[in-house]
Amino acid sequence: MKLLISRFIAIVILVIPGLMAMTGFLMMKNDLFDYFAMHGEEDAAPVFAWLHFGGGLLLFLAGMSFLGGWIFFRDHKRGYLGPRFRKEAPSETGGRRNLRV
Repeated sequence: MKLLISRFIAIVILVIPGLMAMTGFLMMKNDLFDYFAMHGEEDAAPVFAWLHFGGGLLLFLAGMSFLGGWIFFRDHKRGYLGPRFRKEAPSETGGRRNLRV
């Protein structure tokens, strides 16, 4: 039962940033659509909602960076990363370089 609860909490922790990213994307999409839809009206001057778009961008970036960091951490822990992201093994001299001239 304890394993089931901990897995449920882990899913919730991953779903919340996903919902944040989705909400931010939809906010940005709706702002762009509304701006372009205003160009078809003759009596309305098109105004872009920068504050709402910026809030959506912030939500999107926060959610996606959390999910991306979680995936990177998990892959690093399991050894799935490429050689570019792997840490170097300590050398035999205890981490010091052997400089001989």
